[in-house]
Amino acid sequence: MDRLRQRADFLAVADGARASSTAFTVQSRRRDDDGPIRVGFTVTKKNGTATERNRIRRRLRELVKLLDAVSMRPHSDYVLVGRRAALTSDFATMLGDLRSALHRIDRQQARPPKAANRIE
Repeated sequence: MDRLRQRADFLAVADGARASSTAFTVQSRRRDDDGPIRVGFTVTKKNGTATERNRIRRRLRELVKLLDAVSMRPHSDYVLVGRRAALTSDFATMLGDLRSALHRIDRQQARPPKAANRIE
């Protein structure tokens, strides 16, 4: 697994599917290339001081490390947007939330897009 580091990649993922939990939001986007799974992490300043934001980011990184690779789709980018609740949430609960969020995203991406209402 690689890391997302460029702003353009984060913005591209922001337009994709998303699923939320109390501690984070997962955003996802499928790519057309044969590259590896890439994951990015972001925590805004409204979530606390720099040390608190770094702690949230470290917890999210550890969740992704412990996650089995089967849960994430190949040739995809993911961004985990941390929330303040990630500081105090139980780690096992957060891991379960991440698995269910990835499952919900897979279901969203498997559905065909809704057709626009047309008047003929």
